[in-house]
Parts: sequence; structure tokens; C-alpha cells
Amino acid sequence: MSRYLDKSILEINELLKQKKIRSIDLVNECFERIEENEELNAFITLNKEEALREAQALDDMEVDNVLFGIPIAIKDNILTRNLRTTCASHMLDNFIPIYDATVVTKIKEKHMIIIGKTNMDEFAMGSTSRTSYFGAPHNPWNTNKITGGSSGGSAACVSANLVPFALGSDTGGSIRQPASYCGIVGMKPTYGRVSRYGLVAFASSLDQIGTMTKTVYDNALLLNAISGIDLNDLTSADREVEDFTRKIGEDISGMKIAVPNYFMSDIVSNEIREKIESVIDVLKESGCKIDYIDIKYLENAVSLYQIIAMGEASSNLARFDGIRYGFSKENPSDIEDLYYGSREEGFGEEVKRRIMVGSYLLSGDNAKKYYDKALSIRSDIRTSFLKAFENYDLIVGPTTTTTAYDIDSDMSDPLKTFMDDVLVIPVNMAGLPGLNLPIGFSKDNMPIGMHIIGNSFDEATIYKLASFLEKKLNLDLCPKGGNSYE
Repeated sequence: MSRYLDKSILEINELLKQKKIRSIDLVNECFERIEENEELNAFITLNKEEALREAQALDDMEVDNVLFGIPIAIKDNILTRNLRTTCASHMLDNFIPIYDATVVTKIKEKHMIIIGKTNMDEFAMGSTSRTSYFGAPHNPWNTNKITGGSSGGSAACVSANLVPFALGSDTGGSIRQPASYCGIVGMKPTYGRVSRYGLVAFASSLDQIGTMTKTVYDNALLLNAISGIDLNDLTSADREVEDFTRKIGEDISGMKIAVPNYFMSDIVSNEIREKIESVIDVLKESGCKIDYIDIKYLENAVSLYQIIAMGEASSNLARFDGIRYGFSKENPSDIEDLYYGSREEGFGEEVKRRIMVGSYLLSGDNAKKYYDKALSIRSDIRTSFLKAFENYDLIVGPTTTTTAYDIDSDMSDPLKTFMDDVLVIPVNMAGLPGLNLPIGFSKDNMPIGMHIIGNSFDEATIYKLASFLEKKLNLDLCPKGGNSYE
């Protein structure tokens, strides 16, 4: 089998320009690798026939950008015209969208090739991807471990090098946490940086589409392609599209970096704390100024997130009623039975739990008592972060409290799902950009990630630091390789 996908994007681009390879070679290699790694269960729906047809059509075209002809996977809550989009739910397992999400339109304009739709937690509700109606994806580093979630399939297929790029969505850590567990680069951009039009809504004030790749440079390239204002999304920011690669390679000496004490407290395993401390030492040796600081309300972020996310989820998922599209109960006795039966049979347990709690939180006086109060304190969290950015260029810490755990571990405690994301949720609450960077491995050879948080719309500075560390650490991020604990 050819190994073109093991080359860098710039090398692949050069080969395509010189006509030494064709896009269809890359697409065929993707499908061969997916077939060889079926046990990962990374995809829900493949786009094989259309991908091959599109790749063939590119033969007669001039290579006009660095992403031309490159395969990409799309999380299955992002709408793709004429390609099944399920949100990993029985409720939508027969849903074929009639239009593309804005991000999909943008990648098609770059002539990227969609390989398929990736597995995930049902309606993005979870941190393990085990709530998927289609079964959980498996971690390429150890198939007995979770991928994390909710963008678990996207993380797995990039980690295993089945595709070079994937899109995910991040409501409370759903890109960065699985990126950490699977040893890849995952970016949640600033809220509003990327259009949410065509993203099936979970919690509209928190959701953000982002990028999942093997390397920092590739991640910045993909964010270049999908960013920009969209009149179909009134929350998208009117910001000039910038080149996120522009600071990569710059000297980091003199950068001021903060480490929140809460992120390095005993909620994090000793092994991960020690790995983060070793990277902080590298930054100090490289001329960065490091301070340990306190940021208010970080310990409250999970509780506030639960209120806001579940309240918004109950409102957003009201549209799935068994009437307009998706799953519908057969032979209902009346309209009430149709509504009740369709939702009872169509949704999984975790989704139903969140809808029920969210409906309670928004009912009557509870909306003012819980939801409005949570929004007020959420604003205070953002203010605390912005105050820190008056004195620091970036904030760093661990992405997760542990490495990926066993895929068959107990799921009976619903709070654990949220606590898996305790370090990444605050960034969604503040609407800031955050990136996971692989920085090493545990004693059992599972990836460990560092979380790099930037000021609003300052993704370029995150990439600057991340690319420096990536080059300095020079990790072997091939799951089938032989990384050793050091």
C-alpha cells in the first residue's frame, strides 16, 4: 500500500502540483486504511463513491491551494448535503441533509475531499463517545481505552492516520479532551471565529466548530480555511480573515505565560502534573516568564456549564418531534403518543437525562433562579480570564486530569461525564480559544496533552507557542510506534 498520507501536507501538495500523485491516490489510501482499522469504529457513514468521483474530477484541475485534493473527515453533527448526518443518534439515523454547513462549503471551495462522517457521543452529549447509537469508537493507542468525546471518532481517525484532517465541535471540551486522549492537535477557536451554521445545536452559546490534525501547522492551515463571518450565523464575528500560520517559527523568549493554580491542583493525576511541570521547565529555559496565578470561579465552571448546557440542549432538541424529519414512532394512537414515543425511542439515555434536567432548569421561576444566575457568573469567569490576559500572553495547564481510561469502565455516575472536562469547560464558558498539544506519554504509553489558552481572537499566538514545543519535544505520535516513558 502507498504511504502518501505519512508525508507532510506541504510534501503532498508538492507531489500533487508536480502530478507525481493524484488526489484519487490519497482517497484510495484513506479507504484502505479505514478498512484495515475497522475495529476503531471511527466512522458512522463513509462517502466512498462520491469521494472517488470528486477526486477523479480534480485530475484536470490546477492545484491552486495547499489543501487542494486533501482528504478530510467531518464530525457527524455537521450537515453535509446528500450525505447522511446522524449525530450518532437513532433519532437521525435516516436523515439526509439538503444543504451543507458553512464550514463544509468552505472546505469544498478548497477542493478538499470528504471521506466520511465520524463517530461521536449522541448529539455531542458526553465525554467518552460511548453514548453513540452506533457503538463507541476505540483509541488507536490502546483499543481497550476510550477516545474521549464528544469528537471521539474525529480524534481516532486523525490519530491513526486514516485521514490527515478532521472537523470536530467543542461545547465543553469536545475537541481538546479527545485530542489529548488520542495524541493529536485539537483547536477550539474563539466563539464566533467559525460559523455554526449547519452545526446541529447542542448548547448554542457554547458550541464551536474546530480543527483536529496531527501537527500544529496543519491545524492552523485548516483553521485558515474555515474561519470568517457568515451572515447565516448572527453570532459569527466580523473579523478579518487572518493567516494563523504567520507566527509559527517566531522566537518565544520574553513571552509571559500564566499557570492557574487550580489547573495544577490535586484534581490532576501526579503523572500528568509532572509532565506539565517538565514542559514548563522547557519554557523557562527558552526565555518565557512563568507565573502561577489564581483565576476566580474556575472551580464553579462545571456546575455553571451543566445549567447552561442542559437548559439550552432541552430547548434545541425540542425540534426532534417525530414529525418533520428523523425517527418517527410507527402507528401512534394519537399526536401525544407520536411525540412521546418518537422521543422516548429515538433518544438515548444520556440525551434524555439532559433534556429532562434542562427542561426543569428552564421551567417557570427556575429560569431566573438557575439559568439567568449561571449566565451572570459565566460573565464573571470571562472577566477573570480577560483580566489575566492584561498581564500574560497565554495561559497553560493540563488538558485532562487523567489519561484515557478503560472503554468498559462504569458509566453509571452522570457527574463523571462532566468532571472529565473540568479543565476545558472554563474556556467554553469564557468564549476563548484553546488548543490541546501532545507533550508526552504515561507509563502505560497513553498520550498526555497540554492545554494552551489564548486571548479572544488570538489563535495565532497559541500556534506560535504550540509549534515551538512541538518542535522541541519532537514526539513520535504514531500509535503503532514504540514510544517509551521518560
